[in-house]
Amino acid sequence: MNTNKQAGIPVISPRSLAIAVGVCFLITHVTSIGAAMLYAPILSNTRYIVGAGSDIQVIAGAFLEIFCALGNIGTAVMLFPVVKKWHEGIALGYVGLRTLEAAIIAVGVVPLLVTVTLRQHLAGSVDADPTALVTLGTTFVAFYNWTSLLGPGLVCGTNTVLMAYLLYKSRLVPRFIPILGLVGGPLVFAINTGKMFGFYEQFPVWAAVAVIPIFAWELTLAIRLISKGFVSSSDPSESPASVTNPLITAA
Repeated sequence: MNTNKQAGIPVISPRSLAIAVGVCFLITHVTSIGAAMLYAPILSNTRYIVGAGSDIQVIAGAFLEIFCALGNIGTAVMLFPVVKKWHEGIALGYVGLRTLEAAIIAVGVVPLLVTVTLRQHLAGSVDADPTALVTLGTTFVAFYNWTSLLGPGLVCGTNTVLMAYLLYKSRLVPRFIPILGLVGGPLVFAINTGKMFGFYEQFPVWAAVAVIPIFAWELTLAIRLISKGFVSSSDPSESPASVTNPLITAA
């Protein structure tokens, strides 16, 4: 008897959950790429805070990043009821780390918006010191860059390994998909660790190649879940360890 139905709690089908997860992953991709493009003026121009022009582009980028953070949380919340039966502790770890990643992304938006506010109210003022404003603007951009390294870099690399492991173990999707995550997660973590400890000032050219597996992991997972959903026959009770050996039974 389904106690959830008795209690009036709506039960979401695995197919609906799969579509929701896939859509959330696509949202994170579209919004993160869009935000990076919109942020180009403020991230590439050290004198942005004392310059002229519209701030709508940066504000739009911040808006997209907030949706990226919400999409991150959505992937964790929607996947949890599906994968928890294989290892609830790891599933909870994924929810926690994915939420932490989203929080860091949201925090990173704030200094860019503060830079926009200072630009609107102080730039061009007779009492404002342009040199001090440029220093302040550069500091806020550095703040954002650190959050990008920590959230979408280190934390994302870690939570990717957790979910890829669960999906590999559960066979809820074809195994080549979680393998991409198991390869891509450590690569992204290693690249950002190198940047964090100053092994290179800017990300090297090969770093663009190294992020392909994690990009492919999320994209192929999203397409698979939206188009076909989870493998319906996957069940932890059907794992090899739980199947009775017919020879032992016969004995």
